[in-house]
Amino acid sequence: SVWTQESTCHLIETNIRDQEELEGKKVPQYPCLWVNVSAVGRWAMLYHTEDTRDQNQQCSYIPGSLENYQVARADVEKVRTNFHKHRIFYCFSTTRENETTVLYRRLYGPQTLLFSLFWPTFLLTGGLLIIAMVKINQSLSILAAQR
Repeated sequence: SVWTQESTCHLIETNIRDQEELEGKKVPQYPCLWVNVSAVGRWAMLYHTEDTRDQNQQCSYIPGSLENYQVARADVEKVRTNFHKHRIFYCFSTTRENETTVLYRRLYGPQTLLFSLFWPTFLLTGGLLIIAMVKINQSLSILAAQR
């Protein structure tokens, strides 16, 4: 992830965009929360996660349930209300000069990398130990049978 620098974000404005408000562009059929913040001394567009930015660059937050429009709208309203309650919060920015996007939460941080490397290494080591114990057991059985 390029968003490695932890910053303090100050909320500038939020806006819920419905499909009618985004005419002229191919728009998904769900409400879209758009959030502008001030981070690292400059204006920036806030995205919930890396995946949010990849799914739709016009939306800061995409609701989890997209089947029911009213439920999705209520979810977006709740997130918007939380941003207005806590106008100053931590976010992640990049060290690139011209980057005008920040993340609220990183999906792929150092913990994820550590966790994704730990379990395979742990399982491989455990498997090798089991194989070594079986080989030692076979060797001891052969030695015991020869006596």
